[in-house]
Amino acid sequence: MSGLRIFMWHVHGSYQTALLRSGHQFLLPTLPGRGPYGRGRARTWDWPANAVEVTPAEAVEAAVDLVVLQRPEELALAEAWLGGRRLGVDVPAVYLEHNAPQGRIAELRHPLADDPAVTIVHVTHFNRLFWDTGTATTVVIEHGVVDPGDVGPGTEERAVAVINEPVRRARVTGADLLPLLAARSGVPIDLFGMQSEPLGGVDLPQQRLHREMARRRVYVHPVRWTSLGLALIEAMHLGLPVVALATTAVADAVPAEAGVVSTDLDVLSAGLRRLAGDAEEAALAGKAARRAALARFGLDRFVADWNHLFSEVVR
Repeated sequence: MSGLRIFMWHVHGSYQTALLRSGHQFLLPTLPGRGPYGRGRARTWDWPANAVEVTPAEAVEAAVDLVVLQRPEELALAEAWLGGRRLGVDVPAVYLEHNAPQGRIAELRHPLADDPAVTIVHVTHFNRLFWDTGTATTVVIEHGVVDPGDVGPGTEERAVAVINEPVRRARVTGADLLPLLAARSGVPIDLFGMQSEPLGGVDLPQQRLHREMARRRVYVHPVRWTSLGLALIEAMHLGLPVVALATTAVADAVPAEAGVVSTDLDVLSAGLRRLAGDAEEAALAGKAARRAALARFGLDRFVADWNHLFSEVVR
């Protein structure tokens, strides 16, 4: 299926890089200053020509086949940008839920719970299990990434972690665990990610980031509670073995032969020390990680799942 005109805010650059491979034209709201509700095209990813910026004046007149929402406030924003067109009535809409629910789980309901007009798309089965969406229609489309190539693990006996906004997100992302794991294992852990500089991290464009990741021997995923990180899947594609907390969807996504998955810091530290120091074991685990990533999180499956949903929603 091809040829749709899809209205969608630029929220998650890595995710949208993969979604753009579906071949449809994506209309990206753009405002002066390019804040969170007007970023337009990405500056740090190489997006193709089907990512098209639109101003508010252009959006009002634009032919739109489908709206993809990603934040609760976009429900009202999209109708305003599209000249009062009602979501799910005048124009089909889906809500892409990137996140696991935050707070007291038993008391949380999704912002679109019981909404009969908008399909909710979860990125993991774990997220669909934990979100209360009432009678709303839900589907799961697991992550897919553009394959960066099999280039790891690297020769440096170091580990790498990628965490965006580790200060603001703090314990949720497990940034506090990196010094503990480094101290217990004796393996330096290099941090990358947006706004990671206060913790000594570095923010790099995606291609440079992949090259830096691949130089290290092990990928560390210390996240306590969030969706399955795209950086973890990218690391597996790169052929890096994984040392990860067995939380949220990780235990289901990372096979035992691909590294060490546990909630015991001693087990994780020992695994990190062993993989960083043993190039042969790291290479074997990295190959298993890459096989698992290609089989489950390949781009072809991801695009096919989205195109199937698009055809169902706009039919």
